[in-house]
Amino acid sequence: MLPDMTTWPDFVAAEPELAQRVQALFAVRKHATLATVRADGAPRISGTEVIFADGNLYIGSMGGALKALDLRRDPRYALHCPTVDPPEENQPAWEGDAKLAGQAHEDGEEPGHENSHRFRLDVTEVVLTKIGDPADHLLIESWHPGRGRTTQKRY
Repeated sequence: MLPDMTTWPDFVAAEPELAQRVQALFAVRKHATLATVRADGAPRISGTEVIFADGNLYIGSMGGALKALDLRRDPRYALHCPTVDPPEENQPAWEGDAKLAGQAHEDGEEPGHENSHRFRLDVTEVVLTKIGDPADHLLIESWHPGRGRTTQKRY
């Protein structure tokens, strides 16, 4: 059974503040990390650029890239924002990191890039992890369609 899934705009409507923080974490650097499923079922990790446009969430790929072929065959993905280390002098000030999971849907070519792939990403899970205050625990905020938002402390 597939988990509940929603579009990025529906997630933004349900959790605008969390969506804004997640989007900001994806904007700190150009390249995010994408996990796809190879034909033999093994995971594949690839760098990718994340694009927020027209209210949706997209990734692009060069024509014929293995990650694009993976997503065409099996649309499941996991995506991790660019990483930034917490400041040593004030770890709770770290904005955290964000992870998404869901399914990708091919949506034509990247504008201005002939023979490329563009995938719209729908989500089954959104997670934002931060260091708590005091810095003796993690705060893990997660959101799932149909279940909503939860926050956990992990010591």
